[in-house]
Order: sequence, then structure tokens, then C-alpha cells
Amino acid sequence: MQDNILSATGVSKTYSSGFHALKGIDLTIRRGEIFALLGPNGAGKTTLISIVCGIVNPSAGRIAVDGHDIVRDYRAARSMIGLVPQELTTDAFESVWSTVSFSRGLFGKPPNPAYIEKVLKALSLWDKKDSRVMALSGGMKRRLMIAKALSHEPQVLFLDEPTAGVDVTLRRDMWQLVRELRATGVTIILTTHYIDEAEEMADRIGVIDKGELVLVEEKTELMRKLGRKQLTLQLATRLQAVPPALLAYDLALSADGNELTYTYETQGGRAGIAALLKDLSDIGIAFKDLHTTQSSLEDIFVGLLEDNP
Repeated sequence: MQDNILSATGVSKTYSSGFHALKGIDLTIRRGEIFALLGPNGAGKTTLISIVCGIVNPSAGRIAVDGHDIVRDYRAARSMIGLVPQELTTDAFESVWSTVSFSRGLFGKPPNPAYIEKVLKALSLWDKKDSRVMALSGGMKRRLMIAKALSHEPQVLFLDEPTAGVDVTLRRDMWQLVRELRATGVTIILTTHYIDEAEEMADRIGVIDKGELVLVEEKTELMRKLGRKQLTLQLATRLQAVPPALLAYDLALSADGNELTYTYETQGGRAGIAALLKDLSDIGIAFKDLHTTQSSLEDIFVGLLEDNP
């Protein structure tokens, strides 16, 4: 059994218009992880997913799913993938049970009512099994799309903007569901505009911009390496300017002269703070209060895109 369930090597896509949607993407996805692919509109997220799922042909490069080449061994590769697209497209007149069972049959899987029942129950759709799709709420239709994607027992599940346009409560439910799916051994790859979604759920994060993979990193490592903290000191007396003795700390003085802000990397920050507080004391600057803030994944994401003009 391979540790990497999906690998993309040198994957590019150029459309007939000349638009370079993807430029030499190299990416490996580990078995059983939740991988979040972040990027602005038009960055190439959906194009990459569409190529992996066989909906769009790459212009160059190779993709394998659990060792199966998606071009040479299409049926085997595709049978391992479930896709939940952004758009809700279901047969409105079918019942929930019928449409999920039909999706299973499309992949040549034999009927398995017990498995379909298990999926519908896991997605809180069991009591709707005989309802027509058109009678479902938007949230239930979203769950149904996931049920259809899971109907053939895939090992890799793509969620393309899974919580776009759904309320906060349903988003939380979806997050919980994704964790439960991962616990059963399914590898989850999600694209999202919601930074908090990636921060909440992902094991690793990839950032794609203008068709290029800007970064792939463990979430915790990304936060540690790129996350910054700020220490803000509320001064006892107003300062006109940062004293020369403190210039090495690159402090920011507020416009009213009542606050000093020290920005530092998360590693080694404690030593810097201790030195700063000692130097403040040595030159007789007192403060009334202090607090720290840490940059979020959103701050990091925005910074990365700004560094990739």
C-alpha cells in the first residue's frame, strides 16, 4: 500500500484561447489526509480537480491515483474518486434512494442496499430516502451530492467549495462530516474560499495562484513559519518618537504616541520580548498594559498572494 494515494507530475493546461490555466503542477496527496487547496477565483483549483477526475484533459503531465494512471487506466483510477462539484446538479424527479443507487451503478458496482443505507444515515438523509430531490432544502441537496459521490465507495473524495452559499450551522455540520469520513480512511481534498475552513480542518494546505502551486505545507508548520505575533504595549506616558536605544527592535509607535508595537516571528519570540522589556526598563519607559495577537491563516494567505505578483 502506497503512502501517497495521488500524485501529479508536471501537470499543465493551456486552453485553445491561449490561457494557461495550470503551469507545471507537482503535487502528492497522502493517504487518509485532509488537504485544502486555497486560491483566488481563476487560480486553477477547479481545473486541477477536473483533470484528476477525467473531466478535462491535461496539456502535459501525468496523474496517478493509487498507482493507476488517469489516462492509461482511466476506469480504475476514476472508480477510486468521488467528486462533489460546486454546482448542485441532481435529477429533481428521482427519489433520494434512486439517485444515489443509480450513481453507484454508473461505476459498475453491484447493488449494495446496506451500504447505501449506511451512507444516507451518515449524512442525515435516511428519513428523506423516498423524497424527491426537488423537495429537498439546499442543505439537504448538498448532502445528497456527497452521498452520490460516496455511492461507489471511493478512496479519494474531492469537495469543490463544499460550503459555498450554506449557513454557518450547516458549515459546522459539514466539517464534522468530513472528519468522520476521514476517520473511515477516505482521503479528502477540498477547495475553499473560506480560510477558516482550511484552518479548522486541513492537515496540509496548498496555495495555488495564477495556475502555479505557490506553496504546500503542513498547516501547523505553515502557521509556525509564516505566522507572526505582535506585542502591543500601552505606555504610561506619551512618547514623541521611538528612543534610539530601541531602534533595533523595529518598533511601531502609534500616531498618538501612547502605544508601542513589536512584531516578531513565532520562533525565538520570547527571548526578544524579554530583551525588549529589559531595555524599556533600563531607559525608564513604563507601560500600563500589554497584549499579544497572532496572525491568522488568512493573514498568511493574503501575504503569500502579495508576494506572488
